[in-house]
Amino acid sequence: MLKSSSKVFVAMSGGVDSSVTAALLLEQGYDVEGITMCFELPPIPATDRPRCCGLESIEDARAVCKTLGIQHHVLNYGDALEDLVIKNFVSEYTKGRTPNPCVRCNTHLKFDRLFHDAQALGATHLATGHYARIEETQEGWRLKKGADPRKDQSYFLYGIPKNLLPFVLFPLGGFVKDEVRDMARRKNLTVAEKRESQDICFVPDGKYQESLIAWGAPQGVSGVFRDHTDKIVGTHQGIGRYTIGQREGLGIALGYPAYVYRIDPLSHTVFLGPKERLLSAGLEASGLNLVGMNFSKETIEAGIKIRYNHHDIQGSVDILDSGRIRVRFKEPQPAVTPGQSVVFYDGDVLLGGAIIEGAIVGLETWGG
Repeated sequence: MLKSSSKVFVAMSGGVDSSVTAALLLEQGYDVEGITMCFELPPIPATDRPRCCGLESIEDARAVCKTLGIQHHVLNYGDALEDLVIKNFVSEYTKGRTPNPCVRCNTHLKFDRLFHDAQALGATHLATGHYARIEETQEGWRLKKGADPRKDQSYFLYGIPKNLLPFVLFPLGGFVKDEVRDMARRKNLTVAEKRESQDICFVPDGKYQESLIAWGAPQGVSGVFRDHTDKIVGTHQGIGRYTIGQREGLGIALGYPAYVYRIDPLSHTVFLGPKERLLSAGLEASGLNLVGMNFSKETIEAGIKIRYNHHDIQGSVDILDSGRIRVRFKEPQPAVTPGQSVVFYDGDVLLGGAIIEGAIVGLETWGG
């Protein structure tokens, strides 16, 4: 329970989830204000899909705050988005890696810069509409999966510094999405029927190649396709056009369903092969952030997630030096993708996560 002197700032994107978050906290008697990150993003042309933190969404957040009778702050994070998220996005793709900008936005913007800017404005706590839970136990604070398995967003939150957990709130963590939508209707919030934003905010309509060019990606260096026998089977115009596990849009026929199973950034080679070539025994990752327990052992057994829409798989995590980990799967897994995040759990408690550097295939590690 928060103290009566607590002031909660709610990160408001103009969507249903953050709007209900603010309404719930206000109902519970907290001193609430809204705060929105403005990224100076133009509307998406010829579509009715909302863009998170675009100009229309800022107005929606402002309208909800007016309805609730709370103050609304708008901070310009256009430069921060470009410096901390977009440049990394472009750089990773040009190296043949597949980044997750939502993870990076949470780590470097929401739960770093926004958190501290909110503090400077008088906040004691920052709340968001994420579907995850934070609980205090006898052993300390824990970040847990959301109660709704279809909406659990803990995967995107592993970068939160552990010492911030007591000052972060996820009021929706115990609800399912349908309940939240119903609450918005009952509270007569203007965004109750608003569609969810599905795309990355700076990638309109999921058009990655166009967005990379728009954000200054260099012209791709041409290279070759090789099949799983190491035979050259074609040419391409840049490794940034491909990702591990890709089957569509290759522009090449091998007489069987072919998948991208490896990208070599040094030789600009994209390797194609049958589906079984996607399987890996494990992975190596860097940039480890431990959110859960203090590890007393160098190796732990855990539930492991290698992408957001992937179920937990069983395996072991070796804690190495310099923020590195090595993960071994109990059963081989497909499409381990450099640039994505690996996150590991003890049941529904998030222990930590890191950025995948490469897949372990036999005794080799393939990666960027």
